[in-house]
Amino acid sequence: MKTNAQAVVIGGGVIGCSILYHLTKLGWTDVVLLERDELTSGSTWHAAANIHGLHDNNNITRIQNYTMDLYKTLEAETGQGCGVFQPGSLYLAQTEAREHQLRLQAAKAKYYGLNFHEVSRDEAERLHPLVNFDGIRCIMFEPSGGNVDPSGVTNAYAVGARQRGAEIHRFTPVTATEQQPDGTWIVRTPKGDIRTDWVVNAAGLWGREVAALAGITLPLQPTEHQYFVTETIQAIADMDRRLPSVADRDGEYYLRQEGKGLLIGAYERDMRFWAEEGTPLDFAHDLFPDDLGRIEENMMRAIDRVPAVGEAGIKRVINGPMIWSPDANVLYGPHPDLKNYFCCNGIIPGFSQSGGMGLMAAQWIVDGESQYDMFAWDVARFGEWADKAFTKARVRDQYANRFKIHFPNEERAAGRPVRTRPVYETQKALGAVFGLNYGWEHPLWFSDTTGTTDTNGFTRQNWWGPVGEECRMLRDRAGIIDISNFAKYRVTGAGASDWLDALFANRMPKAVGRSCLTPLIGVRGGIAGDFTVTKLGEEDFLIVGSGMAERYHKRFFDAVARPATVRFESRTEAMCGFNVAGPQSRALLQGLTDASLATADFPFMRSARITLAGVEVVAIRVSFTGDLGWELHCRTEDQAALYAALLEAGKAVGAGPVGSRALMSLRVEKGYGSWSREYSPEYWPQETGLAPLIKMDKEFLNKAAYAALMDRAPRESLSMVEVLDVKEADATGGEPIFLAGGKPVGRVTSGAYGYSVGKSLALAYLRGVAPGTEVEVMILGRPHRGAVLDRPPFDPDGERLRA
Repeated sequence: MKTNAQAVVIGGGVIGCSILYHLTKLGWTDVVLLERDELTSGSTWHAAANIHGLHDNNNITRIQNYTMDLYKTLEAETGQGCGVFQPGSLYLAQTEAREHQLRLQAAKAKYYGLNFHEVSRDEAERLHPLVNFDGIRCIMFEPSGGNVDPSGVTNAYAVGARQRGAEIHRFTPVTATEQQPDGTWIVRTPKGDIRTDWVVNAAGLWGREVAALAGITLPLQPTEHQYFVTETIQAIADMDRRLPSVADRDGEYYLRQEGKGLLIGAYERDMRFWAEEGTPLDFAHDLFPDDLGRIEENMMRAIDRVPAVGEAGIKRVINGPMIWSPDANVLYGPHPDLKNYFCCNGIIPGFSQSGGMGLMAAQWIVDGESQYDMFAWDVARFGEWADKAFTKARVRDQYANRFKIHFPNEERAAGRPVRTRPVYETQKALGAVFGLNYGWEHPLWFSDTTGTTDTNGFTRQNWWGPVGEECRMLRDRAGIIDISNFAKYRVTGAGASDWLDALFANRMPKAVGRSCLTPLIGVRGGIAGDFTVTKLGEEDFLIVGSGMAERYHKRFFDAVARPATVRFESRTEAMCGFNVAGPQSRALLQGLTDASLATADFPFMRSARITLAGVEVVAIRVSFTGDLGWELHCRTEDQAALYAALLEAGKAVGAGPVGSRALMSLRVEKGYGSWSREYSPEYWPQETGLAPLIKMDKEFLNKAAYAALMDRAPRESLSMVEVLDVKEADATGGEPIFLAGGKPVGRVTSGAYGYSVGKSLALAYLRGVAPGTEVEVMILGRPHRGAVLDRPPFDPDGERLRA
């Protein structure tokens, strides 16, 4: 066994073997995989191993299609069969909402050049004569859908990795992972130790235990999961082809051919946790006792749809473990608190995603960043607040609602609240409907009735009208927005300015009381973040950024060596904030302070420490609404007093509380981008409009990567589109955009109704499309006429912003 390696992968399931294979494809051949038992032990070997290409997240769609395409080339490359069956998949919609979802996915498939299209009932009956299609509103067909052999795929990855020099050691448990002072790791096993640059935790059911060896905790929880296979069904035995699988997600089961029978699986409401205190180390190719009674309701729905299921005997039952994260997505990426420790844990649709997941992981390890923005999977999306109770509550909800549609703007209540601010109860009494942002409860909108909850769907919901009232109140008078969930950092000490200049692409403010907007550049030269930096004093700075990206951005902050004299600290918990904005915001605030808020004394992008209603705040003349306004940051213990004073003062000018749904509408009206939507490492600065903020006459993180692409023409450009004929729904993000002839030209990143301008709007990345061009925006999966705008419809010259 090697004693030194570039990377050690822990876990010999399909994901671990895929990562190993892709590391070797990218040129890292000095790599080792350690498996405590046999390859495929744990949850890989008993997986149903269905494969499908479409996902609500566009980048995950790309990854899943890469995976399906890879399997056949993997067979040819390695000589190891993957057991690939691709008779296609039928997707059924029983409800209007499911029809909207499927039509939107069909539009995305067209945009990406994938084959996912609607078929008639006659065609569906020809494809699968055993299905009763009564009550089905819409049927889509994915010709490449199907399933693979779990053992075959895993071993094909292993063979491919070995062919390029990788070592695989079975029956070699890892007993310790110890980071050394130089950043390398010692991985200890009973067969010897390996020093390595990277540790990759792909330990599947043992992901928690392997993480604990490195001193970290991952929010993971295993459950039981059952499917069964029928005896031979004569109608299938008589066929000369394989039947397509059936995705009847409104029926809450999945179904496909297995041998000459059918395989049916379910995610039942009466779910069962397993191994709550830790996965047994002696568990390998084991199963649990059958418990089909728990999935009886799901089985009956499957029988109603495919009556042959009810006429066939049961050949075998598989009841095995799966391990889940709180949102059912993988925990993926370098752990923010450790150097060179990569996580890939909690994978559910592993055989649809294994290839793409392995490629993205290998790119991140070898190149420092994956080609696609994978924040939806990033382990950094959770913090210590995602404790055991939260994880179990969310996993229970995710499992029991596995096939429920994840609607745009949907906020699920399981496990909440986790983190609240002092004004939480006050906001609740004001009728706040809350959302979750990196564990924090924050107001989405305010209802006239306390206890109101969101309705959910692809069309306009119960919050659409009240959010409009909040927007108009702010634009006409003023509004008070809780921005406490923004991430806040304090950087102080000798050399603070120089360190920030070495981190951020813009030049840091030189004068006390000045603020700047600055991009953070990613490893490939894209936009890894956008921040407001305010100089509070000599070598004293306040930084405000995306709240949900706080741990994600920690990797970048740690990438620039910080002098011992410079102190960096997160102040997100210690500080709260409000944005008071609108034409009457100055009048509202002036009555609470002796400091002059006149434009001459307090112009745009300036800041000052002032006292408001007896509360000391850092006031910054900036507003994400695009209107006249101030951000006010105070100590958390002063939040309640400041909020009460602002609400009371607001009565005189007709102002009140405003939620984040209104903020979305207001910033879209102004054309402001938001991190993880308009700004991500995938987008070049010249595509986002942020290039003018980059100063090439100084050094900053990843400057060389940006320099290599700065003179290249934008592949696409951030643009604004007015949707002209929409009546029941607005764009939300991800909708493809086509020219009238069907040519794909872009996709929506954010969408909202602009209440103060009376327009349905979308921010989008477009290529080769000039302002004034008519386009088709695929809202609800159907074409809606739109026009590309040359300027934001609200205050395009910034007159109100600077008033």
